[in-house]
Amino acid sequence: MGWKKAEMRASRATYRHGFAQAKGRGGVKPAALVVRPRPSDRRQGILRLGPHALPCALGRGSTTPFKREGDGKTPIARLPVLFGFFRPGCAHDLAPLRGKLPMRRAGKRLGWCDASGDRNYNRPVRLPYPASHEEMRRADRLYDACLVLDWNFSVRRRGRGSAIFLHLARPGFAPTEGCVAVCRRTMRRILGHLARGSIVIVKG
Repeated sequence: MGWKKAEMRASRATYRHGFAQAKGRGGVKPAALVVRPRPSDRRQGILRLGPHALPCALGRGSTTPFKREGDGKTPIARLPVLFGFFRPGCAHDLAPLRGKLPMRRAGKRLGWCDASGDRNYNRPVRLPYPASHEEMRRADRLYDACLVLDWNFSVRRRGRGSAIFLHLARPGFAPTEGCVAVCRRTMRRILGHLARGSIVIVKG
């Protein structure tokens, strides 16, 4: 599939050019987003973008350096931002800031496989799909803008976790299943800074 090949090319390009030297379109310097849990509630965090400290949601199990499928924890790691998806017709306020990262439309048949024994584990799949998966066109609109982070993607290991995204948060920054989630306003700000080579650094 053409869109899938484009995503894999984006992933390879990130590693080939290196994070420090990579440049986005128009010479945009890639951003580094640093995420730390809040001491008062480690299921929520603070995301730092330059001098800005922005609230975010983390996994229901907080963070871990030993991520496993289904544990509800956000991996402590350096996570390159590989590519993203946007939902047509539901992300008008985010659409003008596409283009600095490889972004694809999330069609009605787009899913993401989370079955660790499946050959497409932690990969986008076309729906309907027989193995366990989630739909990328979510009714709750959390994936109106969804950025794929390189956890267990470029190099996959069974059971090490899947679908680690930077996406939109639920009201009150309710915990995620292991992703990092931000409000819509913060996502808009983030998209204005991200480019190929950008990275999310999750601290413990």
